[in-house]
Amino acid sequence: MPHKFNSAHRHEIARQKHRVTNWATYNESLRRRGDLTVWVSEDVQCLWSASRRKSRGGQPTYSDLAITLCLTLRVVYGCPCVKPRA
Repeated sequence: MPHKFNSAHRHEIARQKHRVTNWATYNESLRRRGDLTVWVSEDVQCLWSASRRKSRGGQPTYSDLAITLCLTLRVVYGCPCVKPRA
């Protein structure tokens, strides 16, 4: 009975209370569930990219401000993964 091994840790999935008639909208809403849109001012947008490096090595893609903002959103909303958009 391997399906009952972690049965105490599994979550029950509730049955739907109504019948879905518009599957395209329903599937899109499931895909966008948990989506978070953040609007930033133009002052922050110009600071979003990292400055060019003067020494040898790889160039960072995002500035410290962008990384701090994304990590703060991750802690506040409890998201497992928050990725900045370029």
